[in-house]
Amino acid sequence: MLTAVEGVAVGHWTDPDARAGCTVVFFAGGAVASGEVRGGAPATREFELLRPECLVQRIDAVVLSGRSAFGLAAADGVMAFCEEHGQGFDTPGGVVPIVVGMSVFDLTVGDPAIRPGYDEGYAAAAAAAGGVVELGAVGAGVAATTGKWTGSSRPGPGGLVGHAIHHGELVVASLVVLNAFGDIDDGSQLSDRLPEPGSVFHDAPMGTNTTIGVVATNAALDKTGCLLVAQGAHDGLARSTAPAHTRVDGDAFVAVATGEVRASPDEVRFLAVAAVEKAIRSLI
Repeated sequence: MLTAVEGVAVGHWTDPDARAGCTVVFFAGGAVASGEVRGGAPATREFELLRPECLVQRIDAVVLSGRSAFGLAAADGVMAFCEEHGQGFDTPGGVVPIVVGMSVFDLTVGDPAIRPGYDEGYAAAAAAAGGVVELGAVGAGVAATTGKWTGSSRPGPGGLVGHAIHHGELVVASLVVLNAFGDIDDGSQLSDRLPEPGSVFHDAPMGTNTTIGVVATNAALDKTGCLLVAQGAHDGLARSTAPAHTRVDGDAFVAVATGEVRASPDEVRFLAVAAVEKAIRSLI
C-alpha cells in the first residue's frame, strides 16, 4: 500500500449511492514531488508548480477525485485542513498549503449532480491515516471502469488499486485510480483484441475515462528525480493497459519522495514501473 512509505496517509470520502468520491494522499511535513501528464484530456490543479524549475519544492497533499473538473474543488477543503494544522509553504502572509489535484471523468456513472467539493475534500483529509488502505470501488475509484475503447455496453472493472515494492530499505508504492479508455493488458497480443475495422475510437463513448495516481517512495530525490519516477509510472500504465495515453484519457501521475533512503533515481523509476503495472494487473 502507499502507506508502506512512512509519513504517508490516505483518506477517502465516498457516496456509494451516487457513485461519487475522492481520495486524499497526505504527507506529514510535506514531500518533494513532481509529475507528468500524458493523456490528451487532463483535469488537474497546481500541476505546473511540479515542474523541476519552479520555486516550490515540496507539496502537502494530492487529491484524486471523480466528476471531472468539478471534482477538483475537493482540494479547497484539503487546503483548509492543511492550513488549520499549520502545514504549507511559508509566505509573508502565512502558510499556503500546496495541494495538487487530479480528476477522472465519471459523470456518466451514478448521479452526476453529486460531486466532491470543499466539505468532501476536508472529510477525506480528516480521515487520512496510515495502515491498510481500502481499495476497489471507494473514494476516487468508486465509479471507475475500463475497456470502453471497443464501444462495449458493459465496461470492464476499474477502481482504486495499489501495490508496494520493498527492495532492501527502499520502498516504492503506487495508488492508482484506473478509469481507462483501454483494457487491462493481460499480456496477450493487442491485435487479438482489436474490434472491427473503423470502429475503434468512433463508436466508443469518448468522455468516460482517465487514469491518475501517486507513486510514493522513501528515497531521497530532488524534483528532477521525482519527474523521472512519474515518467516510470506512466510506463507502468502503458505496460498494463492498451491502448493507453489516448486523446480521451487525461492520464497523470505525481511522484513524491520523503527522503529517508539514498537511492538512484533510475532504480526508483524502475520499481515505479513495476508498482503501477502490478497494481493495475491486480484486477485481472
